[in-house]
Amino acid sequence: MSKPFITFLYTTLFYSSSLFAQQHWSKVKEELLFNNAPFLQCHASSIVETQSGKKMAVWFGGSHEGNKDVCIWLSENNGDNWTTPVIVADSKLSDTTSVPLWNPVLFSDEQGKLFLFYKAGTSPRTWWGMLKTSLDEGRTWSDPMRLPDGILGPIKNKPVQLKDGSILSPSSTETDHKWSTHLERSSDSGKTWEIISIDPNSKFDVIQPSILFHPNNRLQLVCRSKQGYVIAAWSEDGGKTWGKLQATALLNPNSGTDAVTLKDGQQLIVYNPATPGKEWFNGRYKLNVAVSKDGQTWTDVLVLENGDTTKEFSYPAVIQSKDGQVHITYTYDRKSIKHVVIEKI
Repeated sequence: MSKPFITFLYTTLFYSSSLFAQQHWSKVKEELLFNNAPFLQCHASSIVETQSGKKMAVWFGGSHEGNKDVCIWLSENNGDNWTTPVIVADSKLSDTTSVPLWNPVLFSDEQGKLFLFYKAGTSPRTWWGMLKTSLDEGRTWSDPMRLPDGILGPIKNKPVQLKDGSILSPSSTETDHKWSTHLERSSDSGKTWEIISIDPNSKFDVIQPSILFHPNNRLQLVCRSKQGYVIAAWSEDGGKTWGKLQATALLNPNSGTDAVTLKDGQQLIVYNPATPGKEWFNGRYKLNVAVSKDGQTWTDVLVLENGDTTKEFSYPAVIQSKDGQVHITYTYDRKSIKHVVIEKI
């Protein structure tokens, strides 16, 4: 059998497999959360399902990322429409001082307590962690609280809650010389936190991790990187200690991803399938969904966006709701937030 024929056969089987996989997932719904925004730009959404089944989304919005008028906005959906966006966290520190707000993250614990984490500061190098909570599914919120020094909260993606009740928050830091990821663990419902380091001497520059569950108490981190690929690390003891960061086969154009472990044990990631280009947004016009049984071999199952190269579709957030559907929100060209519902068929 000739080498060209083997290559042809392999290619045919690969793409046939991909097409076969795609036929098993479909979009149920896609919609913009809003059309006439009360701000010029928006970015970095997060989505959560409350105990009653209500969906809530947050993002930051203002005149431009990093400007002092950038606040955290919220919209909710009871099954029909998304409500008009409202400010849930204001950028004013006082009557005379404002700072930009960044990367909000929603999380509901097993008791139904709702957490809204976000960052405040002039840049990712100087920001600090903030937190608001709600005990009535977002009808009312606590006053904003600054997290302890050194604790930033989840940088982009949702925390997870372990069997012992502890919360693991995926976090990271950025300096001029190094990007590093770490976890922040709380065993008292967010009152106190401890830092768990992840391969601090790694050659990879990584931020914005997601946490995935595997059998036998194994956990996996998947991270954004500067090196052109999604980077992963593994824990064999439920997140207490972690191995080395290693590159996966998933492309990454230095853009945020998010991932979730599905109820059937599969892993699902939403990512931009491209490598870094000359411009920061290069590659962010493509957005795919991929699944994996083992967190190592991934198969693309849906294309969410693949359009105008001048537009940005990025920073996905993903959850699986109680009914088994997968909900994804992402930045829609910095003008809106898009919500897509997909399911396996």
